[in-house]
This record gives sequence, structure tokens and C-alpha cells, in this order.
Amino acid sequence: MTTAATPLFPVPETRARTSRRAVDRPRWERPALAGLLIATAALLLWDLGSSGYANSFYSAAAQAGSQSWKAFFFGSSDAGNSITVDKPPAALWPMMLSVRLFGLGSWQILVPQALMGVGTTAVLYAAVRRQFGPGAALLSGAAFALTPVAALMFRFNNPDALLTLLLTVTVYCVLRALDGARTQWLVWAGVAVGFAFLTKTLQAFVILPPLALLYAVCAPTRLRRRLGQLLLAGLAMVAAGGWWVAIVELWPASSRPYIGGSQNNSFLELTLGYNGLGRINGNETGSVGGGTRTGGAAAYGLPEGAVGGPGGRAGGGGWGETGFDRLFAGNIGGQISWLLPAALVLLVAGLVVTWRARRATDSLDGMARAAFLAWGGSLLITAIVFSYMQGIFHEYYTVALAPFVAALIGMGVAVLWEERGSAAAAITLSGTLALTAVWSYVLLGRATGYLPWLRWAVLVGGLLAAAALPFAARAGRRMLPAVAALGVAAALAGPLAYCLTTVSTGHTGSIVTAGPAVAGGRGGPGGMMGGFRGVAGEMPQGGPGGQGAQGGQPGTDGPGGGQPGAGQPGAAPGGGLPQGGMPPGQGTAGGRDGGRGGARTGGGPGGAGGLLNGAQVGAEAKAALTTDADEYTWAAAAIGSQNAASYQLASGVPVMAIGGFNGSDPSPTLEQFKAYVRAGKIHWFIGQGAAAGGPGTTGAPGTTEGGARMGGGPGGGTSSEIENWVKAGFKASTVGGATFYDLTAPTS
Repeated sequence: MTTAATPLFPVPETRARTSRRAVDRPRWERPALAGLLIATAALLLWDLGSSGYANSFYSAAAQAGSQSWKAFFFGSSDAGNSITVDKPPAALWPMMLSVRLFGLGSWQILVPQALMGVGTTAVLYAAVRRQFGPGAALLSGAAFALTPVAALMFRFNNPDALLTLLLTVTVYCVLRALDGARTQWLVWAGVAVGFAFLTKTLQAFVILPPLALLYAVCAPTRLRRRLGQLLLAGLAMVAAGGWWVAIVELWPASSRPYIGGSQNNSFLELTLGYNGLGRINGNETGSVGGGTRTGGAAAYGLPEGAVGGPGGRAGGGGWGETGFDRLFAGNIGGQISWLLPAALVLLVAGLVVTWRARRATDSLDGMARAAFLAWGGSLLITAIVFSYMQGIFHEYYTVALAPFVAALIGMGVAVLWEERGSAAAAITLSGTLALTAVWSYVLLGRATGYLPWLRWAVLVGGLLAAAALPFAARAGRRMLPAVAALGVAAALAGPLAYCLTTVSTGHTGSIVTAGPAVAGGRGGPGGMMGGFRGVAGEMPQGGPGGQGAQGGQPGTDGPGGGQPGAGQPGAAPGGGLPQGGMPPGQGTAGGRDGGRGGARTGGGPGGAGGLLNGAQVGAEAKAALTTDADEYTWAAAAIGSQNAASYQLASGVPVMAIGGFNGSDPSPTLEQFKAYVRAGKIHWFIGQGAAAGGPGTTGAPGTTEGGARMGGGPGGGTSSEIENWVKAGFKASTVGGATFYDLTAPTS
């Protein structure tokens, strides 16, 4: 590659392959890097508390781990260690430590996630800078920080934040290993993948094939040594990810919590089934969106085709159509695809420019090509998996693509900028900018009424910059910076607007999306797909009644729906319950989500929540749970983790989640539950609705709002058996709008 006269993208000097690269740092680099990291931190920390407990499923586990080291190790949903979350616990550990050190609260739970976002930006910067210089690294860091789904997930407490950081670290370590065939860096890559496995199981392995093949072919050493290094890295990966698995599998099942999400109390079954191959083929036993062979919609009391069951949408079950365009379509496009077309074009361009380099990575061009192959291979294989997986797929999964896209943007622009004297390079760079501007115009137009002036400004500005770029390259230094600045502004204006919309709004529940509400999407500001309202209301994509929580009328659940502050009696403006022990935004029906376009899930005050969000908990329910709570292992039991989490977070005492997240895990069995009751370990059973005639009645017994039954599906019969046994034998009363059964007061 030729060295550009204009030092906008200064490139490291070529050195011997075994030495460290000595690069003169421009004066502006350190201040620019500091500004990038500070701006990223500010974006991710802005009004962070507005999301309350975010996903209460994981927040309750963080609370449990702060109270019990056993719950910390296993990732239990409660300090009584009845059941774990349906993931390994690595993503929970930072939150648990934060809550243990600083107490329970929204910031204590979410700040570690935001710091992971800053860390990912820093690692990405370091990785791109080594071969492409500080200008390319800054552009990559900015592109990553302004990816809407990244701005969402690094302010949320799902495992995807830590997973994205570890995947970025993995690629960085592989590139360091390639630069001189350094064993220690390849081993560190294996360690990163191992911990990524303990974050989100098999998703950590998706990028392994291209990275391993790249090292096997391109590392500058003999083949036998390359294979030996890969073997050592594999052993490091197994050790880093397998130690916890081995302990859990060898630990007597009778003295550890049940493995949530599994049907046989086995983490290996969870890994290979529900969280593994089931995500690919849709055969997810115990899932709310399980395939046709594993229960499907009918198993959950829903009509055929509602949630991926028989008669569901072809090619994607209840989780949307699959296909090569999945990442560009509907609401998903606005999460990740702003720069995705440009990244694909720049990947091809970068490989063309660097292809003449020798196979080994002992030259600057060779390392540049390896970087394109590493980031590009990781992007392509992850995108293919996401595009065609038939199991559970949520928009926010696409955050894993963000560092790959951002790296290719910075690298590709730097390479073409160096070669801009060539007509082919100038035209390619210009065409990529024009493509990005047009695509941003399309994406901005999907959100009806959202900043209509911006989409035209992006289109006009981007096309003007694209048209001027080839001429500016020949005009010299005077015109180039202005054209480049206009092009970058046009490319990043759309995702920046989505990011600002995202961080200005709280997000709660299990399914969240970045940016404004989009027709056919599931969310919007504060949005998430709510619990199953009725048997044909808000479903995963493709269910009856439309796609998700959009299309509601004012005062309901669609875009702009809900009355701001129109919570249930006793609710604070914005939905926070002043007496319920929850941070603002944790309320459901008529709360923050309802007031800002999100989908609601709960019933009336104290009513049961849905599968994907929790119940509202008032002072009366909190008082009942905390009274003599020290005398019980669990102050209460409730079907479904989100319901249990709401009561646990509000009261601060353990609440057993019967059936795990979906209420479909066979834990505990009826006999085990009876034994707990006889031993006096559980005080209350919280029903899924108010007592007959009481306030907040939400449908038939054992249902969520509108009648969709929780606890169905494979293994869910256990939850129903427990509920029926409790109803038949224990005194019921209405407490704060919910039905409480006193398990210490049998009726006969």
C-alpha cells in the first residue's frame, strides 16, 4: 500500500515481524482517543437509572448472588437456590459483585454493562490501530459506539454485553498471535472464548471456524507449530469454559439449584438443546417459542401458529422470517444494518487491495489482509447464523455484529483513502458512501414521522459528498477534509439519532429494541414485547394480531400509545411505584413502558406479569412477604421467573420461581413442593391473578392478562399441578391486587 500524503489515516511503519511496531503517535491521537472513550461513557451512562431493573430476570439473580455465594457461583434466581437462570453465570458475576459492594439499585446493576461498552470500544481501537493507524481506529470506535443496538445493550443487563466484549477480545488476540506466530496471544484468545462460553454458551463458538482456519493457513511459522498452537489454544478454551461446567455436572443435584431452561436438570442438555442446536433448528424443548416437535403454541394454551407451533410462519416459526435479508428487514435493520452494506463492500475492497501480499503475515500488507479476513470472517459467519436460525431470535442479538462491522468500516476506509489516487479506489469509496446515505434514508423512513428532515439531510449530504469525493481527491488538501467530514457526518447521523432516542428512554422487560417504534417491529422507545395478552394479541413476530407490540391506539400499547404517567392507582408519573421497592421504569401496565410506546404486561396493581415482564408490587404485598421472612427459605413461590423476580426485587427476600423463566421447567416437582411446604420452607404461593371478585382480576385462574396460560409446554404440567394443589388446599386472600395463598394455613 502507498503512503498517503495527507496524514488523515497515518499507517504504522513496516517492521520486522518479530519486533514490536514503533509508531510515532500524532499529537492529536491521545486527546482524540480520550474524547472517544469519554463520549462513549457519557452516551452509555446518560440517564441510566431510567431503565430501573431493566430485565428483572437477571436483576433478581444479581440480587440473589449478592446475598448468597452459592447463588453467586451457580447463577441462581433466588438466594434460596431453587433454580438458576437459563444461562451460565459469567455475565451475572460483575453485576453480583457490584450489588454486593454498593447495594441493590439500577445503577449498581447497569454500570458494569456500560463499562463493558467502553472497554469494547477501547479494545476495538487497539486492534484496528495496529495495522491501520489511529485515524482508522477512531473511525471504527465511533462507528461501534454509535451502533443503536450497542447503545441499547451496553445499558441493559442481558448477557450480550459481556459476550460482545469477549468476542472483540478474541479477534484482537488472534491478530496479535498472527503477528509473529505468538503462542501466548493465541492461548489468550482461547481463554476469551472459554469465558464467552460461560456467558452465552455455544454462541461463543460461532466465530471459531474462520479464526482457526485463518491462523492455520496464515501464521508465519511451520505447519506443525501452527497446529500445536491451535491445540494449546483449544485446551485453554476448554479449561476456561469447562471448569465451571465440570463442577456443576459433578455436584450432587440434590444440593445444588435446578439448571433453569433444561428439562433434565443438566447444563449439558441446556447447552446442546435449548441454548444450542435448538436455536438453529427451532427444536427448543421448554421454550415459549418451541418448534413443532416440542410443544409449540398449543402447549402454551395459544392458537396454532401463534408462537412457532404447527401452522406457524414458514422459515422462522414465531421469530420472524429467515433468509439472507433478515438483518436488513423490519425493525432489525435499524438495530445494526446502517453500516452493514458499507462493511461488506469495504471487506471486498480491502481484500482486493491487500491480496497480492504473501500468505504469511510477516509484512504490513499481509497483516492488513489477515485483519480483513479475521473481522470479515467473523461478520459473515455470525450474520449467516443469525439470518437462518429458526429458533428464538431477538433483535438485540445483533449487537454481536457491531464490532465486526465497525472494524471493517475503519479499516476499509483507511485502505481506500491511501489508494484514493486510483480511480477504482476513489469510485469505490464514493459509491460506498452513496450506498450508505441511501440505506440510511430507507431506514429512517421506516419509523413513521421520525425526524423527516433528517432522512433528507442524510440523503442529500451523503450524495453530495459521494459525488465530490473523486474530484476532491485530485484537488488536494483544501477540499478533502471538508468532503470527508460531510461524508462521515452523513453516514453516522442516522445511527446517532437512533442512539440518542435509545438513551433518552428507559427499557424494561425481556425483549427490548433500540430507536423509535417501527411498523412491524416489537418495540420503540422503552419498548419490549409484552406478555401474551389474550390468545391472539401481542406475540413474537408472525403471531396472530400482527408483529409484536405495534399498531396500538393511543392509550394502549402501540407506538405512542399509553398515557404518560397513566399508571394504576398508586403509580408514580412514568410508572414507578413509590411504595413497591422498584426503581422507576419497573412498573408494567400503564407505567413507563405504556407511557412511552412499550408493550404492557402486568395486570392491575399487584397483578401478575406476563412471561416477558414482571408484576407490579405495592406496599401491601411487600409487607406480607417481609413479615417473618427469616423463618422461611423462600418468602413466597410464583410461577415464572419474571413474576418471582418482581416480588423478590421489591421485598429483598427470596422468592421461588416455579418452572423457571417460562414456567415450563419441571422444577420443583409436585412432591418436592409438597415436601418444602411440610417442612415450613415457603410462606406464600402467589397466584397468577387476583382472588375472585378482588381488584386487579386478570382473567381465568392460572392465566396472565387476557388468558394466555403460563406454565404450559413441556414440563409445564408440573407448574399446573402445583398451582391446582395449592388452590385446592390452602386459604386464599387478595393482597395488593394479587392472590396470595398462605401455605401455613391449609383449609383442611
